[in-house]
Amino acid sequence: MVNSKSQLAIGLSKLKVFPSPKPKLEQYPTDSEVAAEMLWNAHMLGDIEGKTVADLGCGTGTLGIGALLLGADKVFFIDKDKDALAVLKDNLESLGIDKDRVDMINSDISDFSTSVDLVIQNPPFGTRDEHADKAFLEKATDIAGIIYSFHKTSTARFVKAFTKDKNLAITHRFDFDFPLKQTMEHHKRKIHRIKVTCFRLQKETNSVSKTTK
Repeated sequence: MVNSKSQLAIGLSKLKVFPSPKPKLEQYPTDSEVAAEMLWNAHMLGDIEGKTVADLGCGTGTLGIGALLLGADKVFFIDKDKDALAVLKDNLESLGIDKDRVDMINSDISDFSTSVDLVIQNPPFGTRDEHADKAFLEKATDIAGIIYSFHKTSTARFVKAFTKDKNLAITHRFDFDFPLKQTMEHHKRKIHRIKVTCFRLQKETNSVSKTTK
């Protein structure tokens, strides 16, 4: 288990990422610094240690591995791309993570139905398939009481409307200049930064108040 945000970021920076990213699946690796910031915030809020977690559309596993390093009891890694899961397997083995704490599932997220404490996800932003992130939010809402989900900041209105319909509260939001590295042929710049927000969503109770940010 890591003991600081900087230690977590260093560990995540050493993980393998997509060797041949697939544009149709919007396979952009989650930046290690961004992932560490989000995960450390979740850790400090008591949302990770000792919890069961699902990393939906996990790719090569940055978010889920970070949760394991912060003391999650178990992480379900779900992705329909078997090539991404092969890289994830290498990453897990390189860290010597106990196999009993991991369940890798090669399927579409729609087929996953196990209830968990927490969902963490960096879904497709919908640049290839409009509103692709909505299916991830729908699934996350079905299986968990707390959700951390990345979205383009420009789509915050959509996220807020979704949470209202689903009786969810946006309790926190974390804003990032998200670096997209030159990993695909159509990329013209070595690094392109976009405004991205990670929303912490929670099933609403009388004791949960909504943020207005």
